[in-house]
Amino acid sequence: MKSLKLKIKNKLGIHARPASMIVDAAMKHSGNIKLIANGIVADAKSILSIMMLAAECGTEIEITAENNSDDDKAADDIKNLFERKFDED
Repeated sequence: MKSLKLKIKNKLGIHARPASMIVDAAMKHSGNIKLIANGIVADAKSILSIMMLAAECGTEIEITAENNSDDDKAADDIKNLFERKFDED
């Protein structure tokens, strides 16, 4: 299992477009990938689940990947989206 913590840096937080980008990245991996924010757990392969986080700029997010043959890559792919601010800034 791989777990990473980071903060949302893009001004608009996680809205539909970033959520869609997260789902696209997560679907490339076979295992479970979760996002955790404010005590809420979201399936990274479900846009509705991610939107339920209502995660704003500055919110701390934990990314967990397990049961992947490449847990590190799965978590890092999602982390890279956050670090790029979803190409919004």
